[in-house]
Amino acid sequence: QVQLVESGGGLVQPGGSLKLSCAASGSIFSIGTMDWYRQAPGKQRELVAGISAGGSTNYADSVKGRFTISRDNAKNTVYLQMNSLKPEDTAIYYCHANIRVVAGTLRSYWGQGTQVTVSS
Repeated sequence: QVQLVESGGGLVQPGGSLKLSCAASGSIFSIGTMDWYRQAPGKQRELVAGISAGGSTNYADSVKGRFTISRDNAKNTVYLQMNSLKPEDTAIYYCHANIRVVAGTLRSYWGQGTQVTVSS
């Protein structure tokens, strides 16, 4: 069994910062790409940022220069540092990872989501 557990969401004023964390646990052999997605009310889920096992990163244009994704492979954890937050960043943020379990195949896993609300 593998679980992704997110933390760090909350309410913040425009221009503020939040840091999300997502820890993977279970019978993990290796973790490939780890990503953050978000879904705002009435909108489709979209990729915010991704990071490969080797540390290569990619970002949605809407968050470039404001968000930073990083990972700690020793802790099986991915982070999303969000600065200069805007009301349009309000959404449920989901962690995603491609994980190979012990004696298993590579599979896609999702966290339960954490709410980020940017409002004055």
